[in-house]
Amino acid sequence: MGLKEQLMNDFKEAMKARNEVSKNTINLARAAIKQYEVDNREELDDEGVISILQKQVKMRKDALADFEKAGREDLMKAYNEEIAVLKKYIPKQLSKEEIMDVVEETAAKLGIEKGRHNMGKLMGPVMGMMKGKADGGDVREVVMKYLSE
Repeated sequence: MGLKEQLMNDFKEAMKARNEVSKNTINLARAAIKQYEVDNREELDDEGVISILQKQVKMRKDALADFEKAGREDLMKAYNEEIAVLKKYIPKQLSKEEIMDVVEETAAKLGIEKGRHNMGKLMGPVMGMMKGKADGGDVREVVMKYLSE
């Protein structure tokens, strides 16, 4: 069963269970997927769906910082619940230690020396390998740490 079918089945289950958070979150995710497919006139495979879901999670995480500044605990709680629902459909993300292993291996393979001036040389190949496996912000942080050591 593909990821889109899984989302549809889970949407139906959430409706039956009267789980408003899951129902609304999955419905918004399905709408984002459908919007992308209509805009680009292409059918997304599971990898494309995961990419859309990761963007949905990132949007919510970005909004959390604003809600925290505004003291909106209610919205923070709601968005954290939505993030938890979406994360069920995204493969487990690599830890910073695992990212560091990939960064070190890539730097050694490409002969990239330490120093911030090599950020672009290292970031491109690492991000290519990390696509869908790790958050871009975490990868950037680990690459910066590696280059400044």
